[in-house]
Amino acid sequence: MKRFLKVYRVEQKLFLRSPDILIFGICMPLVVLALIAMIGGGKTAGESNMTFLQSSFASLTTVGICCCALMSIPIVVVDYRDKKILKHLYCSPCSPAWMLGAVTICSGVMATVSAVLVALAAVLFLGYRMPGNPVVFLLTWLLTLLSMFSIGLMIASLCRTVKSLNVVTSLVYFPMLLLSGAMIPYEIFPRGLQKAAQIMPLTQGIKLMKAASMGESLSGAGSIIALLAVITVVCTTIAVKTFRWE
Repeated sequence: MKRFLKVYRVEQKLFLRSPDILIFGICMPLVVLALIAMIGGGKTAGESNMTFLQSSFASLTTVGICCCALMSIPIVVVDYRDKKILKHLYCSPCSPAWMLGAVTICSGVMATVSAVLVALAAVLFLGYRMPGNPVVFLLTWLLTLLSMFSIGLMIASLCRTVKSLNVVTSLVYFPMLLLSGAMIPYEIFPRGLQKAAQIMPLTQGIKLMKAASMGESLSGAGSIIALLAVITVVCTTIAVKTFRWE
């Protein structure tokens, strides 16, 4: 346990020094929240029953998840593989599994920090109050995190080189970030774009979180919950089966 904690502390320090995480995962959702609140926080978002602030709160708490799942985890793992670090760790007392676990936990910590900062900013400075049950909202947030992290781990296992990873992450991360409703309220998208965005797991996770934050019944959201659970299991299984140390 002590060895694992040492590995975790090292990886956490490296995460805190990463400008990508701090800019895209921490600062960007706060800036977007402030801009949305100033421009039209109290106005109704599209044809929904939510204001822009209510819609943005739920969605912006997933920006850190998206950043950590589709950028941090794959980039760190593939970079370590490409530099033969995983190969050397495989034969050392420091198990590569510890390093992978530490990277995943660090990503989870950063995603949590991002969500907490968004929540604090919305509550303390913008007067946001959640109509729904915070515990239910937290559970939907965790389910979304698990499903997205499983996708990130799968990408890390399937991509063997940094070059191939850069292509895959660009094709997955930016459309997921911009079109799922994480950054721009889904409710103001044109109908055609909304239908296209339905195929994204993050879109479904955000829909579930918005329903929970507004106090809506989740009895009709069983299909979304099942979908995210299936994605978590399938992607995690693929990640485990296809993972290579070198």
